[in-house]
Amino acid sequence: MQEYGKIIIDAYTGYWNYLIHELLHPSWNNYFYWLLGLSLACWLLELLFPWRTYQGAIRKDFWLDGFYMFFNFFLFSLIGYNALSMVAVEAFNDFLAVFGITNIVAIRVHNLPVWAQLLILLVVKDFIDFNVHRLLHRVPWLWEFHKVHHSVEEMGFAAHLRYHWMETIVYRTFEYIPLAMIGFGINDFLIVHIFALAIGHLNHSNIPLSWGPLRYVLNSPAMHIWHHAKYIPTKYGVNFGLTFSFWDYLFGTVYWPRSGRDEPLGFEDSEKFPKTFFEQVVYPFIKKR
Repeated sequence: MQEYGKIIIDAYTGYWNYLIHELLHPSWNNYFYWLLGLSLACWLLELLFPWRTYQGAIRKDFWLDGFYMFFNFFLFSLIGYNALSMVAVEAFNDFLAVFGITNIVAIRVHNLPVWAQLLILLVVKDFIDFNVHRLLHRVPWLWEFHKVHHSVEEMGFAAHLRYHWMETIVYRTFEYIPLAMIGFGINDFLIVHIFALAIGHLNHSNIPLSWGPLRYVLNSPAMHIWHHAKYIPTKYGVNFGLTFSFWDYLFGTVYWPRSGRDEPLGFEDSEKFPKTFFEQVVYPFIKKR
């Protein structure tokens, strides 16, 4: 127990120091300023090339989504997620050690070129996330958390990161073992995260983008708007791909009947969903079932 206590203390102090360093030292490896820069770039695209011209420059819930964006990427880790995840990893490794397992790496890719390692990581991670996303729609108690993301009524880039903090735990839990079993030879996967972040921001942006022939490879605002559409002919949702669209084409979950520019967004009775950050994050825990 003393070892876990030290992990928790080190996690808090380490993340605090990391966060302060991120804020005070802009650089090409600085995730905070990548997030800020990509957000400003997508916002500028929305102002220059608006798809839904009736939306204002400061659309409905713009500031709420902005808070979610920085809470989910930084404050949540500071509050406790970073410490919790490090303890969970240590406990999992201790559990494996009981059975004499000290290394779960099953596939070693460190001899591959860096670009190949990054591509494998991106594709594997996105496939896992595609399936987790489907679970969020199909499992009733998970859907209660995912409703936060689908409560968006006017789409914009920051809606990408309006989601309940429980989703972070769910996604990372499903990702951990498959990704840990692949022995990557490089430590810094910032480029993968930035690419996924950029596509996610664009997917939720108010811009008329469908990628043309690349629509069968990459997700887009024109495709993803149907994932948020209030009225679709299926109970469990459509267009689950986060970065890549080809998962939906492969597994038959694609739905793109026409331009969804003016489709109402949300879910059944979403107009009754809580409107403030605090009310939304406690909603799944107190909702009467």
